[in-house]
Order: sequence, then structure tokens, then C-alpha cells
Amino acid sequence: MKVKYLLIILLISVNIFAQNDGALTMENLKQFEKVITGSGEQKAIMNALAKYRIKDLAVDRETYIKQDELFSKKLDVKGITNQQSTGRCWLFAGLNIFRPRIINEYKLENFEFSHSYLSFYDKLEKANLFINQIIEWKDKDVESREIDWLLDNTTGDGGQWNMVMDLIDKYGLVPMYAMPETYTSSHTGDLTYLMKKKLYQTASKIFEANKVKKTTTEDYENIRLNAMQDIYKLLAMTFGIPPKNFVWKYENEDGDVTIDKKYTPKSFAKKIVKVDIDNYVYILSNPLEKYYQTYKIEYDRNMFEKENMFVLNLPTSDMKKLATTQIMDDTPVWFGCDVGKEYDSDGFMIRGIKDYESLFGINFDLSRKEQVLYNQSVPTHAMVFVGVDIKDGKPQKWLVENSWGEDRGHDGYFTLGNDWFDKYMYAVIIEKKHLSKKMLKALKTKPIILPPWNAMWKF
Repeated sequence: MKVKYLLIILLISVNIFAQNDGALTMENLKQFEKVITGSGEQKAIMNALAKYRIKDLAVDRETYIKQDELFSKKLDVKGITNQQSTGRCWLFAGLNIFRPRIINEYKLENFEFSHSYLSFYDKLEKANLFINQIIEWKDKDVESREIDWLLDNTTGDGGQWNMVMDLIDKYGLVPMYAMPETYTSSHTGDLTYLMKKKLYQTASKIFEANKVKKTTTEDYENIRLNAMQDIYKLLAMTFGIPPKNFVWKYENEDGDVTIDKKYTPKSFAKKIVKVDIDNYVYILSNPLEKYYQTYKIEYDRNMFEKENMFVLNLPTSDMKKLATTQIMDDTPVWFGCDVGKEYDSDGFMIRGIKDYESLFGINFDLSRKEQVLYNQSVPTHAMVFVGVDIKDGKPQKWLVENSWGEDRGHDGYFTLGNDWFDKYMYAVIIEKKHLSKKMLKALKTKPIILPPWNAMWKF
């Protein structure tokens, strides 16, 4: 009998401890509350936090006032573009690489490519890629990780460098006036919503068709083409129909007006812009993967028939040297970074410019590897380096051309600190001629295939 009661008591005790194990207790809360000292200093901070934004209160004034906008090397660039309410930074940055070439060669006051022209085809191609991928994966469970990822990435504004080049290769380029922005091309939210609904509907039709044994390859092709016809209609009605040819006429700085000459988008890209698709290498710096090794990221493309994104993974120090070399060679550098980290709205990306530790008395630090591993920092924005400040042979800070219009930063330009580069920079586009022998050798390694949910995919 005593053994029976003892067993009951032990079971009750175990249950009580199990309930409290890992749970917050009143004693825990009392202990936590002791860090709120009630001092005048802490009270003043709490009062400020009740009324003002955390980011504004975290600005470190000492760090802020040390910043300047002077650069020992500054490229000759003109004008600032504005992606407006879209996620087309990668496309704007890509075309901003070629803008100075046109402006300088033809002595123009300014020049801007049509972003809506390539955006039209980008969205069209992404929709086609999605449908083709659903057809390929039609035997998978709808709740599988692959399909779940695909449904989260139907179509959108985001992209990568390889997508810029693939679009130019297939569709060419046109000046802004040949296909100007519309409200929807600059504010894509509503269109993206409708495109996703259409693509989800199409996915449903494909999965339902797969349940019918008599469904043929031709049946799936008809589903794809019917859906793509509707997608094209959506884009044409909101963006306009892309031009097949156009007349390029301009007045240069000397007041000379050119004779009218007709171009197709592809002939304009080849003869006027002179884009060399094979001239560039995508340099990635992913601390989770092996350096001096090439990688491909599955489905990181915007066209069904094109290759997935191909990158060479290098240490951040190498990426920095390459970027410096290319700027000193009078060539802008496309780059990808995590723009929101330690960023001030006046256009400074500087380590320590936001001092949350002093504001709250809490340590928030993560290493570069930790922040990628735990998804705290990933590439979020693409811009262009157009200058660098060098002291004693080493870069101190970088001049950045952004695509957020002239009202952001310093008339559209930003300053990026050297140690910020070490922490939050992830990718640069470099001309092959700047790569060392070791890098060129690494470029020939067999690429390791990474899944589409890899951290470096997330532009």
C-alpha cells in the first residue's frame, strides 16, 4: 500500500515539474523586473521610446558627425533613377552599369533606359517559368517543400544579375521614351496580386489534370498557353505593348542633334550599348559555403530556357579588392547587400551609426556567419559603386548610386563604410579581366548545386 501511495506522489511531482520546466514563473518575472532600475536615466529613455521611433533614438551622434562625402576616386556619372514602389533594384542597378557608357560616349546631359520594357518581359518569363515548373513537379505533393517554395515565389519584382543579362540577351534594350513608365509599372502591388491569382488557378488546373489518366502532354501545353495569354493581356493592359523598333534621336552637350535612325531593341543593345554578356562574373561571398568554389542555385533565373544563377564564392576581402580595382579602372560595380542594417536615412551605411546596445543596454551582436545561418541577414537590395575613398592604399568608404530617387540620401547617393562592407556585403559583379589566376582557376570548378531556399537566393 505504501509503495502505491509513494508511486502516486512521485507521478504528481513529476507532472508538476514537467509543467514548470521551460515555463515562465512568477519568480522569473520578479527577477526580470529588477533590470528596470527606475533611475532617472532609464526613465528618460523609456519616456523617449514611448513617443519616438527606436531607429531614430538609436542614432549615434558621434559616429554620424564624423561622416563626409569626399572620395579620392569618383566616376563620372549623371542622374539618379527611381524604382518607386517596386522591387526592381537589381534591374535598375544592372542598367545603371551601362548608363554612364551611353552618356559619356555620346556626350549626353543624361540618359535612362526603359525599365518597364524589361520589367514587362521579366514578369512574363517568370510566369512561364512557374507554370513549366508546376508541370514538371505535378507528381509531387502540393504540401511538399518544393511546391510550397514555388507557390511562395510565383512571380514578383525581385531578381538577380543573371536575370538582367538574360533579359538583355533575349529582348535587347530601349530608351525610356520608347516605353515610358506607367502607374502600374512603378507600383506593381495590384498587378502582382492578380498575376499570382492567375498562376495559382493554373497550378490547380495542372494538379487536377494530373489526376486524370488520359491527360496528355498536349493538354498541359494548352493549359500553359491559355494561362500565358491571360498573363500577357494583364501586362499589355497595364504596361503597354513593348516596341518592336524605335527611332533614336538625341541632342548632345554641344547642341548637335543626330539624324533619325531606327533600331530594334536587340540592335540597340548590340550596336549602341555594346553589351558583352560573357564579360562579367558574379562574385558571391557566402560564409556558409566553401570559398574558391563555383555554385549554381536551383531555379534562380527568370526564364525557362536559361541557366540558373552561376556564382564564384570568394572571401569578403577578395570581393573588396576586386571592387576597388574595377572602380579604379573607371568602371561601376553592381553589388548586392543587406541595405537595412545599420543604415541611416540620410544615406549612411556605417557600422555603429545605430547604437541599440547603448539605448537598451542589451548585446545584439551576431557574426557574419551566424547572421546568414539564422536568416538574420540576407541580400535585400542591389545598387552600384561609383566611387571609393582610399587612404594608405586601403579603401575607407564607398560612394553608392542608389535607385530610390534624388530625395533619398545625398541627392540619391549613399556612403557605405569599409567595415559595413565586411559585415553586410554579399555580391559584386566583376569584369573577368580583374580576376587573379587563382580566381580564374576556381571559376572552372564544377558548380555545386544549392537548393532554391538557400539564403543567397533572397533578393
